[in-house]
Amino acid sequence: MTASPRHRVLIASDHAGVEVKVELIRYLQSLGLTVTDLGPNDTTPVDYPLFAHRLARAVVAGDGDWGVLICGSGIGMSIAANKVPGARAALVHEAYTARMAREHNDANIVVLGARVIGMEIMKASLQAFATTAFAPGDDGRHARRVQQLDPS
Repeated sequence: MTASPRHRVLIASDHAGVEVKVELIRYLQSLGLTVTDLGPNDTTPVDYPLFAHRLARAVVAGDGDWGVLICGSGIGMSIAANKVPGARAALVHEAYTARMAREHNDANIVVLGARVIGMEIMKASLQAFATTAFAPGDDGRHARRVQQLDPS
């Protein structure tokens, strides 16, 4: 796999995603990626927006090249992360949506639903996200649309 220069990955979850997160960290590391876990570390119930905001702010600040968020459905994490200016979090359900999130939307955070998709699909989605580059479009249409996502 060729993931460079996007090799620094930040990952966080809520309590529903902790067990999945542990396996995904091992998988990402097996691909040669550097992974930083932003929590939580156990299944004690937590408020997912805190972890989504923490990761999104860190990605936007450049502490990682991209991020992974995991909660039960992925919906709450994606909503929360997208409240952070500069974050482009995409809830994906398979490798195709992960690839399109990068290629057309320049997503910098991939969000997974631990109770929605299986482990092999999550791994395939992460590999697609890690290895896909943003394609601004022959006429710049994707780049123009990404610029329009930021309301400022």
